[in-house]
Amino acid sequence: MHGLYSLLRPLVFCFDPEKAHHLTLASLDLAYNTGLLKASKRELISPIEVMGLSFPSVVGLAAGLDKNADHINSLGALGFGFIEVGTVTPRPQPGNPKPRLFRLPEAEAIINRMGFNNLGVDHLVEQVKKARYKGIIGINIGKNFDTPIEKAVDDYLIGLTKVYPYASYVTVNISSPNTANLRDLQEKDQLGGLLSTLKQEQQRLHEKTGRYVPLVLKIAPDMEDEAVQSIAETLLVHNIDGVIATNTTINKESVDHLAHGREQGGLSGAPLTVKSTAVVKQLYSHLGEQIPIIAAGGILSADDAQAKLDAGAKLVQVYSGLIYRGPQLVLDIIESCHPAKQG
Repeated sequence: MHGLYSLLRPLVFCFDPEKAHHLTLASLDLAYNTGLLKASKRELISPIEVMGLSFPSVVGLAAGLDKNADHINSLGALGFGFIEVGTVTPRPQPGNPKPRLFRLPEAEAIINRMGFNNLGVDHLVEQVKKARYKGIIGINIGKNFDTPIEKAVDDYLIGLTKVYPYASYVTVNISSPNTANLRDLQEKDQLGGLLSTLKQEQQRLHEKTGRYVPLVLKIAPDMEDEAVQSIAETLLVHNIDGVIATNTTINKESVDHLAHGREQGGLSGAPLTVKSTAVVKQLYSHLGEQIPIIAAGGILSADDAQAKLDAGAKLVQVYSGLIYRGPQLVLDIIESCHPAKQG
């Protein structure tokens, strides 16, 4: 698989990034549907219990790659222990104008300003219901771009209520840099109100369905130490089940000399590795074993993944690393990485 991707990557990189994205996923689906892509069993080597769920392995797919849950089966066949789909909004929306996705190959990085382009929560739910993938499915929810920030909670409530019966866990995305003012929701008072309301709805849905679906918060890497501490304290107060660290960064100092390095949007890939790991370590210093951390950001090798686990994460997610290193990255992490013994 690694050799094949190495051969195909230069061809894929000839295309506009967004076209290449759709072409790659369509090719993956074709390979899966014709039997050329057989589901990997290697993810079953080391299952791990996190948030009351049994994850087949420590490595998952980060949100953003399969926004509409259209490709769960074929992506699952690559060996992921879990797949996070979305970000999905209550109503369909086109996202930001194109071009909005940029490769920076010299830095093994990507800048995106997609803007939560998706077909809406009802479409995503239908796709999840049809999926044959047996791993863990997380569903990442956001707000529509035209919903005022003071009414954002209404959109998150719609998303949570609609996806709850079909999700293994639900991620609340308040950290994308590509929806105006969204990151304001990370501020202490706003965050407390949002999480309090969502926890109440989670409890209501738990009682109604008999299923407890963990609630996870995804945070940004662009915060001062005090802000990270404040978020950790708020997570503990509201008994949030998990936290994903981190989303993309708006700091582009490391790439601003490169072609497309000054594009608006969030930067992911290798330039995010150190910053994201530092946030994981800081969160763990405040949360300990009370709330599990899922690490994302700049994982391009098994060593990068292990560094996140050593910093306190229980699970890792890849996205940009998959684009640059191919599906072999997933298997390398499964075979090489082990959760650090904390405590």
